[in-house]
Amino acid sequence: MRRSTAWIAGGAVAAAAASGAAALLLGGGSGADGSSGEGDRPPSTAKVVRTDLVQSKTVDGRLDYAQRRGVSSAVEGTVTVAADTGATVTRGQALYELDDKPVTLLYGQIPMFREMKRGDRGSDVLELERNLRDLGYGAGLYVDPRYDAATAAAVRSWQKSLNRVPTGKVGKGDVVFQPDRVRVVSSDAGAAEQVGPDTKVLTVASTKPVVRAQLDEGDVSLTSKGTTVKVTLASGRTAPGSVAGTVRPEASGDGPSEGREDGITVEVTLDGGRSAVSGEDTRATVNVMFVSESRKNVLAVPVEAVVALRGEHGGYGLEIVAGRSTRMVRVETGMTADGTIEVSGAGLREGMTVGVAEQ
Repeated sequence: MRRSTAWIAGGAVAAAAASGAAALLLGGGSGADGSSGEGDRPPSTAKVVRTDLVQSKTVDGRLDYAQRRGVSSAVEGTVTVAADTGATVTRGQALYELDDKPVTLLYGQIPMFREMKRGDRGSDVLELERNLRDLGYGAGLYVDPRYDAATAAAVRSWQKSLNRVPTGKVGKGDVVFQPDRVRVVSSDAGAAEQVGPDTKVLTVASTKPVVRAQLDEGDVSLTSKGTTVKVTLASGRTAPGSVAGTVRPEASGDGPSEGREDGITVEVTLDGGRSAVSGEDTRATVNVMFVSESRKNVLAVPVEAVVALRGEHGGYGLEIVAGRSTRMVRVETGMTADGTIEVSGAGLREGMTVGVAEQ
């Protein structure tokens, strides 16, 4: 019988469409001439719907903060007050205390590589003077790369506020320069521990929240910068974001990739920034959906509804059901997702009833 043969083909086409394989084509006469008739109805029916189709992959992830890095002591000494894990430290505040003196966070790109004193010149001096000015010690200070008498006077005023001996010099271990405020990820050296240039005292990160997730090596296409991501947080809230890039697994700390050598660790930035994760449990696992392709506002049917047309032109069709009559119409197929396939064609519209092959 013509229709029963067509629906056997429809099942094969559905399987082919779902897997991306070549469609099965049947020989014989045309099946898309638009003629209607009565007789055997399709095994089941479905409606043509207008919807959004999304191809995606969902994996577990964990909240973290961007740009993790370790901070070592520039000089040898004893930690007298350890870093406060989870704290946000801003310009002028202490990261930790060494030999009962605060090690202060200042902003800048040049690391503290020497003692700074009167007569010195350099980018580090310029960086120091900018911080002194922004901390309110810039009266009479001309911000430039020269460490002069005005610089020394500003440093003495600042040192007095920290209960340091006002020497007018900045010791190599007195400050730590970081690009901006930081979040203390972990305290790696506790009180009474001896530290030095080869000892990591604490681990910091930016205050920008990110999500880190593990993808398989075969999912490399999802790791492209800008790939759309939807994160479902522990509270059930969803937060849109995008792939910022990949990171080394060891940079993820206690994230989902710890101890794994296979796969790719992806870092995702959230559109809402800090507000997106406000009040969330940073230790909880989150769901990360990577969107590889999407189609908005398209007509779609179950993949089992698509029939391989007979004849020399081949192609795909849908059997439109209207009352007791049916007719075959030629359609173009597009993206598939979750058992649904995009279709388009002359006269095809939302709400039409189509035949669906038995599964």
